[in-house]
Amino acid sequence: MKNEKISSKEAGTRDAPSKLIDARIKELGDWRGETLARVRALIKQAVPDVVEEWKWRGVPVWYHAGMICTGETYKNAVKMTFAKGASLEDPSGLFNSSLDGNTRRAIDFHEGDKIDEKALKALIRAAVALNTSKAS
Repeated sequence: MKNEKISSKEAGTRDAPSKLIDARIKELGDWRGETLARVRALIKQAVPDVVEEWKWRGVPVWYHAGMICTGETYKNAVKMTFAKGASLEDPSGLFNSSLDGNTRRAIDFHEGDKIDEKALKALIRAAVALNTSKAS
């Protein structure tokens, strides 16, 4: 299956981004797909009314009162980039990538990594709280 190149606007339906993310997970067919699926499930658990989008030629993006994070896939990593990560407390030390920027922070997951689900959901909720506080 080749990469989908359509945007949610072109697809014309509200659940098109979710279907494109489903297709990406299936297309990967390895630990990266499993990791992206797990990250996505944790985001939905942490923020049940999260909005999924499909941007930049195939990057899943999650929103709630602003962008929460992206879920990029690379050959050796699944990268979860938090749009305002530099403004978030990270008591569990999950951020391990993009640490030198002024705004974003990321978590790179590699094959065999165990996800600290409790800490990740707390970080996702903190990102939503930050978005909500800035929106009001």
